[in-house]
Amino acid sequence: MTRHEVLRTRLVAGPDGVAHQVIDPPAPMPVPVFDLSGSLDPQGAANDMVTKDALTPFDLANGPLLRATLVRLSPDEHILSLVIHHVVFDEWSDRVFQRELSALYEAFRAGEPNPLPPLAFQYADVVAWQRQWLTGDVLDSHLSYWRGKLGGAPDLELPTDRPRPAVRSTEGAVVRFSAPAGTAEALKALSREHGTTMFMTLLAAFDVLMSRYTRSDDIVVSTPVANRNRAETEDLIGFFVNTLVMRTDLSGNPTFTELLGRVRGTALGAYAHQDLPFEQVVDAMADVRDRTRSPLARVSFNYAAEAVGTSPSDRERAGGAGMGIETGTGLLPVQFDMVVALGEDDGALTGEIQYSTALFDAVTVERMAGHMVTLLGSVGANAEMPVGELPVLTEAEHEQVVREWNATVEPLPVVGGVHELIAARAGSMPGAVAVVCGEVSVEYGELMGRANRLAHYL
Repeated sequence: MTRHEVLRTRLVAGPDGVAHQVIDPPAPMPVPVFDLSGSLDPQGAANDMVTKDALTPFDLANGPLLRATLVRLSPDEHILSLVIHHVVFDEWSDRVFQRELSALYEAFRAGEPNPLPPLAFQYADVVAWQRQWLTGDVLDSHLSYWRGKLGGAPDLELPTDRPRPAVRSTEGAVVRFSAPAGTAEALKALSREHGTTMFMTLLAAFDVLMSRYTRSDDIVVSTPVANRNRAETEDLIGFFVNTLVMRTDLSGNPTFTELLGRVRGTALGAYAHQDLPFEQVVDAMADVRDRTRSPLARVSFNYAAEAVGTSPSDRERAGGAGMGIETGTGLLPVQFDMVVALGEDDGALTGEIQYSTALFDAVTVERMAGHMVTLLGSVGANAEMPVGELPVLTEAEHEQVVREWNATVEPLPVVGGVHELIAARAGSMPGAVAVVCGEVSVEYGELMGRANRLAHYL
């Protein structure tokens, strides 16, 4: 905490109600120790303790915004639990924190001095610099881009299992899935061939899936970005991550490779304007904030090269070959209707879908995960196919639709022709509708009368 000021920072509201940073001086950090070695299930008890600690709220004004607990499982096995508020920490910070903590631990255990070089900047310095830079013509340029890109963007209307509640709920659950290594290799080759990143390729596939579900060619999803595009920020801990909104045009039923070009252009434009904080984009686009849904985008998509999951067991479960869907049993907070994240593990693609339990049932999300896996395989097999023709049904669903729900093999009645079937229906149900043309309908009895008159005339 001495090294990174942001870890000893509090957010205190001023007289105007606006929170500002208060950086406390370095001080020893309490680390309570809990000995669970005598428990019947030390690991299970530790998991419960860590989960409870993670769900305990922070006091932003009084701090601290970092809690540490040491749990003893046995004389030579311990767990260090660290809970840090997201306002001072992001995923990149986690990597920095673990790298530096390991370096300090190894050095101090060996009786050596601090091996880390001093930091030239602190998080507050970068924030102050960005605030000064993002004004005037620079700010106007970024705002103009996002207004032009997102103006008139529709809401992503996914079919839900229940109506949207009046008050947005953050309760959610997770479904995990995986795609074979062969699919991952095919998509990597496709990305190399067309000059796209794996993120762009997977986002394009996800856009296709969202287009199928919403029956729309205008797809809007959000994605987190590290927003550390300057070398000075690479070794800093802090909340740098920003949210970008990607709007994709799928009109004209392009081939997937054509869609890749569109997504690439959208992504590069968004990256060039990523310095504008998401909340300022929201303020520029939304005159009236709808509190029942997340602003600008209801669905979030992300890709990271490492495996998706929060623990080694998660990664192990998610990394098997095939679809491998696993439904999470516990609740977790979600800020969107749906959050889809993909990663890699031992060459295979792993993924998870976090979803709002107020809107979706687990079986619905499991079905979507299966469609995502099928679609990724379809893209890898034939990227020149129009996106509207790419298969999304799993083998089991295809068999159900084509075979089970379409079993039309029936014995034919012994008749001389279709006219006899029509005459029989007219005799048994003369008032049933036989023919419809626009606003006009003709019943079987009337149809037979007209046919008889025509026959007599002929």
